[in-house]
Amino acid sequence: MDATRTAHDYLFAVLEAAVEAGATTLNIPDTVGVATPEDYGALIAAIRANVRGAEKTVISVHCHDDLGMAVANSLAGIANGARQVECTINGIGERAGNAALEEIVMALRTRLDTYGLGTRIDTTEIHRTSRLVSARTGILVQPNKAVVGSNAFAHESGIHQDGVLKERSTYEIMDAREVGLGQNRLVLGKHSGRHAIKARLQSLGYALTPEDLGRVFLRFKELADKKKEVSDLDLEALVADEVRTAVETFRLDGLQVTCGDPSIPTAAVRLLDGAGNLHVAAATGTGPVDAAYRAIDSIVGPSLPAPHRLAEYAVQAVTAGIDAIGEVHVRVAAGTRIFIGRAGTTDIVVASARAYLDALNRLIAAGPSVLQPPAFSRPLSAVGDQVVVAES
Repeated sequence: MDATRTAHDYLFAVLEAAVEAGATTLNIPDTVGVATPEDYGALIAAIRANVRGAEKTVISVHCHDDLGMAVANSLAGIANGARQVECTINGIGERAGNAALEEIVMALRTRLDTYGLGTRIDTTEIHRTSRLVSARTGILVQPNKAVVGSNAFAHESGIHQDGVLKERSTYEIMDAREVGLGQNRLVLGKHSGRHAIKARLQSLGYALTPEDLGRVFLRFKELADKKKEVSDLDLEALVADEVRTAVETFRLDGLQVTCGDPSIPTAAVRLLDGAGNLHVAAATGTGPVDAAYRAIDSIVGPSLPAPHRLAEYAVQAVTAGIDAIGEVHVRVAAGTRIFIGRAGTTDIVVASARAYLDALNRLIAAGPSVLQPPAFSRPLSAVGDQVVVAES
């Protein structure tokens, strides 16, 4: 803990005691993200030079991103002898986050001339894994995020576009296909059939049940009527929206809103419960989404096991253009738990209602357990779930 602010003599003594006790890995955390690459690289080198028995162990780096240097510090550690990196997909983590796995992996791959090291990570799964983590946690990936951001391989400048068309490496140091993008050029549109959709989903790594495929195909046809072409990102958004793990106690069956200036934002919702009963309610709010959420609460509220509040609401476009699918992510707090909801469609208000219902359905499924204090399911010492091992 807090190795980067610990007196070196004391740190070395603690590490030597760990080695003598049989430790095979020495973890050196920059717990508060205060280190610079120069500091951290020098610390790893000093540990190798001054800790008896360090040569028999794997030195592991664990860096936080409070100053935006977690990845740089991790790479500095690798350059000075560390051979294990504790990191996370999309750099998620406490406060400003941890070192981003995808950035470290692609830095080692792209700058093999500098580091001379690699990993056993299948980089073609990086993009899809990033999307999965974002969907499951409700934490959006900013468009300018390195490697996995929506703009990571986008070129707006005319001279850049011209250069990429003539020679990709002019302005792209990585091939998008290396991280799982742009592997299939088949165009999907409103005339595409079920078999074409199934084949494309399989190429993207999705093996859907016939029921799930049927729902995704129906949504695809609806979307294709609104968009000339449906991209892989659109398809992934449809899969995430239709293939749910939570039991749908309530499902959105209809939504109508009125808004604008100087009208009062009003929403009328129609929900279908598990028994097939229809519930209708209307409410006003500060805007169409707020009105829709108030109407939903008036129906779903009695079924909830605990009071709740909307802790976070975020919208992100899946692709560019006015006809893009908008993904809505919400986080609902209740008792001691946070429940994630998400949905995607070209209508942001509809997506907002579906995402909110998704979170509330998860809350209903959790039942009275939301009122119980959280329990640790593993020892506190079991840290570093996401590990990259760099090998020569």
